[in-house]
Amino acid sequence: MNRFLALILITISTFTRAQNNPIAANSSGPSPAERSITEAQKKIKEKPEQNAGYNLLAAALVRRARETSDPNYYAQAQNALKKSFDLAPGNFEAEKIQVAILLGEHEYPAGLDLAIALNKKVPDDVMVYGLLTEANAELGNYKDAETAAQWMLNLRPGNLPALINAAHLRELFGDSEGSYELFQLAYESTAPTENEERAWLLTQMAHLRLASGNIDAAEKLLQQALTSFPNYDLAVGNLASVRVAQKRYEEAIALFQKRSQSLSGAGNLYELAHTLQLMGRESEERQTFAAFEAKALAESTKKNNSNYELIFYYADDAKQPSTALAIAEQEYAWRKDIYTLDAYAWALHVNGRDTEARQSIEAALAVGIQDARLFRHAGEIALKSGDTAAAEHYLKQSVGLNSPDSDKARVILARLAKTGRR
Repeated sequence: MNRFLALILITISTFTRAQNNPIAANSSGPSPAERSITEAQKKIKEKPEQNAGYNLLAAALVRRARETSDPNYYAQAQNALKKSFDLAPGNFEAEKIQVAILLGEHEYPAGLDLAIALNKKVPDDVMVYGLLTEANAELGNYKDAETAAQWMLNLRPGNLPALINAAHLRELFGDSEGSYELFQLAYESTAPTENEERAWLLTQMAHLRLASGNIDAAEKLLQQALTSFPNYDLAVGNLASVRVAQKRYEEAIALFQKRSQSLSGAGNLYELAHTLQLMGRESEERQTFAAFEAKALAESTKKNNSNYELIFYYADDAKQPSTALAIAEQEYAWRKDIYTLDAYAWALHVNGRDTEARQSIEAALAVGIQDARLFRHAGEIALKSGDTAAAEHYLKQSVGLNSPDSDKARVILARLAKTGRR
């Protein structure tokens, strides 16, 4: 799933937990979502004429999709909702879960439209504001996302989904430490029985530590996450990134391979190919890039795709700038979040359209994000535009974060210093 994980899935798990009272967690037994599915099926069997059991089943299946990163669970959740609507047309809880499914499938515009309609129907529903926050953030409507998140906190101070929404927005707005503190607070507020949810939160905290260059802290958090929820794909992928930062490439490759075997998305192959490249394993690298390209192209017309990675593949690896731009324009046409703006800017840059590229990357950075890769891209684009002062400014910001993505910026700055381009 995307780096900006569907936050509303935690909202759904909270909803399910409130009505299911799941049994104690056992890392060697059924997962929280699997237990919720069993409880929902039991409720359906006891009262098949009521829609509540089908709502619980749909919510649990959405949660299972998050646990496994398997989109097939969304189709199963949709089938459960159909039965709920057959029994109780237009019931509000089912409509909220419908939005969660749309967001999980990355159908953000449709999800936003339905969330707005639900908000008009019931203006004081806290969870609907969570849906609005998620959809708006994914589309790049950050002011609207912030407003919705604030409404969540106003209506129910300190509620868990609102804390998580606020944590993600703080990261996007450049307050990484504030984001970390909110994730930590959410973790401390989550029941020990919720082992997948706690692992997810620990992984978000690890991501923040890795992005700020604190590799050891990131590793400890990820090991804790994998102890809580063994073989958790999101934590495995992040731990692989930690191993790359530590230059423990063989271990990173093994972890990326493990993740790519269990996840269907093409994007999982992209990082594996780059790590093979670092090891000089050229034959395997070519095979993996080819597999990534074929798989990514097959899903590129869907909303839930790997187009972000595909853009950079064509821009930097395959050296097909016009193809990179065509895919970037496709994404930019329907969403303008920070990372889409970054990819679009880079595609424009490799096509020699640096004036437009600079506008796009600066629009991304204007949100406040502190990201070494984005700063490096901004630096390279400014340098190509002939603005050396701005280039040095951005490159120094990238280096200052001291994250794994800072290395390339460090090399460019050293080259500038050597050539005397000031």
